[in-house]
Amino acid sequence: MARRKSLISELFAFVREHKAYWIAPIILLLLLVGVLVLISSSKAAPFIYTLF
Repeated sequence: MARRKSLISELFAFVREHKAYWIAPIILLLLLVGVLVLISSSKAAPFIYTLF
């Protein structure tokens, strides 16, 4: 877990230092897709499909 935390903090430091704010929407989109994949693989999938 400590490795993952350092990776996330390093990513945010990179975005701030290089003024690469265009990366933030890409990261958020990838996180959203990851969450949807995790949800769709569970028993709640039929309820998620009705939202879309």
